[in-house]
Amino acid sequence: MRKNILTGVIWEEQAAYSRAVRIGHLIEVSGTTAVEGATVVGKNDVYAQTVFVLQRIEKALGEAGATLNDVIRTRIYVADISEWELVAKAHHQFFKNIKPATTLVEVSALINTDLLVEIEASAVLAP
Repeated sequence: MRKNILTGVIWEEQAAYSRAVRIGHLIEVSGTTAVEGATVVGKNDVYAQTVFVLQRIEKALGEAGATLNDVIRTRIYVADISEWELVAKAHHQFFKNIKPATTLVEVSALINTDLLVEIEASAVLAP
């Protein structure tokens, strides 16, 4: 059984994607950025953006019937790798005791130049 989690952002319809998708015990959360409506949250603050993104991921997981404890992997894309410690600090806040597998890489650009970080997550529910 498939459950699509939608948040109503314009890009979901425009690009035909869901914030998250649950099929059985697997949940995949799409690349998530710090955008609320048409506003970039935490402009020029990668730590604030990372916290906001992880809160959005946590909410999407909740709508799919999961929690952060079910996350087995995160993928983090940053516009400036020199700020990795601030991203790691926020990630630690949410995953201190969970410790999912993760990847953190610098990319040449995100979809908006004000966005500093984008995060994906994979979660698995116990059968």
